Amino acid sequence: MTDPLLDPLQDGDRRALARAITLVESTRPDHQDRAAALLDALPIGREALRIGLSGTPGVGKSTFIEAFGTMLTGQGHRVAVLAVDPSSARTGGSILGDKTRMDRLARDPNAFIRPSPSATHLGGVARRSREAVALCEAAGYDVVLIETVGVGQSETMVAQMCDLFVLLLAPAGGDELQGVKRGIMEIADLILVNKADGDLKSSATRTVADYAGALRLLRKRPTDPDGFPKALPVSAVEGMGLDRAWEEMTALADWRRAEGHWQRTRAEQAAHWFADEVRAGLLARLSEPETRARMARLSREVARGDRAVRAAAEEMLAALRA
Repeated sequence: MTDPLLDPLQDGDRRALARAITLVESTRPDHQDRAAALLDALPIGREALRIGLSGTPGVGKSTFIEAFGTMLTGQGHRVAVLAVDPSSARTGGSILGDKTRMDRLARDPNAFIRPSPSATHLGGVARRSREAVALCEAAGYDVVLIETVGVGQSETMVAQMCDLFVLLLAPAGGDELQGVKRGIMEIADLILVNKADGDLKSSATRTVADYAGALRLLRKRPTDPDGFPKALPVSAVEGMGLDRAWEEMTALADWRRAEGHWQRTRAEQAAHWFADEVRAGLLARLSEPETRARMARLSREVARGDRAVRAAAEEMLAALRA
């Protein structure tokens, strides 16, 4: 039987999209089964430009997304924003207040904003962000912005679900040496120095020059044309540089499509998430009551010195294989 959310979702109903994302984020077994069937029934062929966006807290990610998204909807695009909110390590809760900082974009009929908790998932994205992207594409959104929690250089998981990765920085946020650090800098396709206005304009210009020099020291990637990755100044408050940033993003995306990198990367991403789903399923078995009891018993035996760590682990793995 066809899921009642499928047809309104494909018609672009924002309420149906929100309910579908809630469904895939649920941990209830019946919801997980329904979500899997819904995702399997999604139409093939609807592809959005997936843009990952990261930056340290306070750099102006929400302000940039609202200005950038409003510019895109003004050009006729339909924009979905998936904002990942950090969860408390103590309570597990999240504020989920991103919509309040993008009130103008939230009221735009051609935009959809969905905050989601990161929960215990590492890498700057939520556990089901990938499925949420697929749902947004099925709903007809042609640009999907994935705002990560802003955890720093370890925030590389978003590269496995987006076509372009944009790093937002503040003026005077680091010198040229800072720009060549491993991790998040190596996956950036575009570095945007925000707040290039007022008293910070000259500082932003220097920061752009610093990072442009640092990027030239990095090894050229086969998925990049000449000149990429590059650094540009923008001002979300004044709207300066947003159109140039969009031109660079579309130019890079078009080049990757023409050269065959686009579909190849998406195929590699699908294989990555398949393996990730298998690992997650195996780990989920550890939460079953019988398995947890066996783990607790073996853990006590190891702690007392009655069993060697490796022998206990082998017994546990043998039980899982049974």
